[in-house]
Amino acid sequence: MTIDSPIGATINIQPDAALLAATRPKLAATSGLLTAPILPTMLKLALPNSIAMFGTALVAVAETSYIGRLGTEPLAAIALVFPFTMLTQMMSAGAMGGGVSSAISRALGAGDRDRAATLALHAVIIGTCAGLLFTVVMLAFGGAFYAMLGGRGEVLNQALAYSHVLFAGATGIWLVNTLASVLRGTGDMRLPSLVLIGVAAIQVVVGGGLGLGLGGLPRLGMAGVAAGQMVAFALGTLFLLWILASGRSRLTLKLSAFKFERTMFMDILRVGAVSCLSPLQTVLTILIFTKILAGFGTATLAGYGIGSRLEFLLIPIAFAFGVASIPMVGMAIGAGLVSRARRVAWTAGLCAAIVVGGVGLIVAIWPTLWISLFTDDPAVAAAASSYFHWAGPAFGFFGIGVCMYFSSQGAAKVGGPVIAGTVRLLMVALGGWWLVSIGAPPWTLFALVSAAMVAYGISTVIAIKVTRWG
Repeated sequence: MTIDSPIGATINIQPDAALLAATRPKLAATSGLLTAPILPTMLKLALPNSIAMFGTALVAVAETSYIGRLGTEPLAAIALVFPFTMLTQMMSAGAMGGGVSSAISRALGAGDRDRAATLALHAVIIGTCAGLLFTVVMLAFGGAFYAMLGGRGEVLNQALAYSHVLFAGATGIWLVNTLASVLRGTGDMRLPSLVLIGVAAIQVVVGGGLGLGLGGLPRLGMAGVAAGQMVAFALGTLFLLWILASGRSRLTLKLSAFKFERTMFMDILRVGAVSCLSPLQTVLTILIFTKILAGFGTATLAGYGIGSRLEFLLIPIAFAFGVASIPMVGMAIGAGLVSRARRVAWTAGLCAAIVVGGVGLIVAIWPTLWISLFTDDPAVAAAASSYFHWAGPAFGFFGIGVCMYFSSQGAAKVGGPVIAGTVRLLMVALGGWWLVSIGAPPWTLFALVSAAMVAYGISTVIAIKVTRWG
């Protein structure tokens, strides 16, 4: 804006630039994330994340492929374990990981590199403890969980053979995602993405080799498939620890200067712990809706499975934009540039909505583009088409909700988006129960999913709009 001085001179002042100049001493030349144009920077940061997340999603496809060669029971078994595997990844990478990135980026935005380094060490402790907790819980109660989902006989045995090995290495999964989040908090998206792609490649090679007995390796079946993931994440953990301890990253772990500080744990957990409710809601939503649809027959359930598979592959796009926004929002909040932080969040949400929503509209209009890849069964194709006709137009709302959930982590104001996730869960659970009780046809359940996505996106936007940042 332009103002006139008392001596008649005209002075041009840009609000964000003036505030940045005033706080320059504490910004400590951290990065251009505080000053660079928002959209180009966002796209630059989101691209590596998109590639890494798609690579991770393709691992699930490859793993399912070679598990299918082991037989029908292993395929059914992996379906039982999958929700808990997804929960581990979502909690460590998106929920607690977002809390880690948020705390570190806010410290760097305030120019306090020592605090950021100390936060990173406390994050490692949190990741280690969380991984050990998952190991204990799943080794002790995994069988009961899988039995509740319908696992019986050989299917349950195969699920336990996979689960015991996988969750014995849960600490590796948590530490890779925690250390990757530390790097993302500094604005480095490229290195974590390369590491995750490397981990995915090792998992496919080792898991496939040990599972099927390829290349002279012993054929260990489901335990061998899980061993591939355990080995891959263990190697990824060691590599990231070396990168951060050796000074080859933007932040260096300083073990000699470390001391426990309760405030550091609280800075991470006040975002990460609350954020962990979101993946719990997502998994519960999937489990509840799958259970409801099972009563409508195999064709309807299979049709939904085809539709939800695309939905699962689209989540990495929203994740990529959302995770890219965390350090941009966090550093801006730390530097006191609240208006810039909000512009970053809206830009990220709009990008996710356009891309994810665009794909949703395409499959809503031409559902066979996706369905034909999986089935030629008329009944299954009809159910999947019905799902896309109703849910496809709502994908954009789902994308903006997921993305801005991550943006809110950067501002350490995640309560509103978590409540929005609760709204979605309740709509699916209560609405689905009511529709089944009145004998409604399957398409009404797909319409319910669409309405729940719309409500989730709008509720998230409203929550961020009315929440005070800074």
